[in-house]
Amino acid sequence: MNALDLAYSLAVVLAAPVWARKTRGGWRERFGHIDPLPTATRPRIMLHAVSVGETNALRSLVPLLTPHADVLVTASTDTGLARATELYTAAAHVRRYPLDFSASVARFLDTARPDLVALVELELWPNLVRACRERNIPICVINGRLSERSFKGYRRIRRFIAPSFNSLAFAAVQNTEYAQCFEFMGVPPNRCLVTGSMKFDIGGSPATEATASPPQAALDLAAAMGIDLSLPLIVAGSTAPGEHELLHAATPPGVQLLCAPRRPEWFDQAAAALPGCTRRSAPRAAENTQPRPSDRFLLDSIGELRNAYALADAVVIGRSFGDLFGSDPIEPIALGKPTLIGPAVSDFRHIVEALDAAKGILRTTSDQLASDLARVLSDKEFAAALATRGQGCIAANRGASERHASLLLDQLSRRAGRP
Repeated sequence: MNALDLAYSLAVVLAAPVWARKTRGGWRERFGHIDPLPTATRPRIMLHAVSVGETNALRSLVPLLTPHADVLVTASTDTGLARATELYTAAAHVRRYPLDFSASVARFLDTARPDLVALVELELWPNLVRACRERNIPICVINGRLSERSFKGYRRIRRFIAPSFNSLAFAAVQNTEYAQCFEFMGVPPNRCLVTGSMKFDIGGSPATEATASPPQAALDLAAAMGIDLSLPLIVAGSTAPGEHELLHAATPPGVQLLCAPRRPEWFDQAAAALPGCTRRSAPRAAENTQPRPSDRFLLDSIGELRNAYALADAVVIGRSFGDLFGSDPIEPIALGKPTLIGPAVSDFRHIVEALDAAKGILRTTSDQLASDLARVLSDKEFAAALATRGQGCIAANRGASERHASLLLDQLSRRAGRP
């Protein structure tokens, strides 16, 4: 046990009233006891994604790496692990990443045995960095991001965390502003690279998505929940408490509304705010029953939001109307959906600014939401142009996954001593 472990232990005790209220699984894995991995016949790259957003961002990268390396995808949260299992089990290994206690990290690395560790966006844990350095395992950041809020926090502990930043083999970050933050925190300028955001790569080809029929999985979701495909549907993704009442009130008469809360602990609050809603967890009892007389739907599941977006006539991005920090709008826009977002977008400011500059997203407010939704749903030409411009912006910013794959494979070659 080192001094950092003692600090972590104290923090766990002080935060007990908060984390004890949440149900968490996988406690053995959280202390480094993961299932064994098959012996790798090729170098192993570990891609660590914290939660659902970072896990989704790997969708274009993993297929680029698997022909050349053995890939291990790790996640910290229950929802992130569930999403990683769904997306990557067929092509890669999936395991839970442990808490950053030195003994937990050591047990994890003894079993995982990566040849290279890549941290998605950041998630820079000092004991992990130290253990990788001691084992001569290169560690790097891909899709690097330091939001204003995160940067303020890191600046306060710069004296203690700077050695971890300095130990990175490289930091591949999304834009020049983030590069300046990473360099301030200790990454040497010659190891800090601007490579763009992989989130622009996850939507697939944006050529004809706006007119494409929903995939079968989306149609199955509609049938299971009783969504009437002959009526307009608004899908609100990654919503937060307080927004469901707003969305319910802002939805025009005769229009269906589906809300997908960001966190499972918000599901019940959302159900209470959507009177008579049909929940995904309690679908219609049988095919021969009458549809429920409801035009409000609650997607209280993980991993199905993309299918819901495919059904939408308009999309509203959640966590953007209150005191939170926004959610990622790329996926519905890539699917060709006219998309609205509120004023709170600080965690995704650069993405929203790029889309806004291209007039590919509609910025709105709580007061304007009802009228803006009515316009998008009634003015088909306006909605189509909004969606097309958004897809064009995404197409112009694609390519980060290929750049990250090249950097990671080059780092593996360097470690193996190949030119």
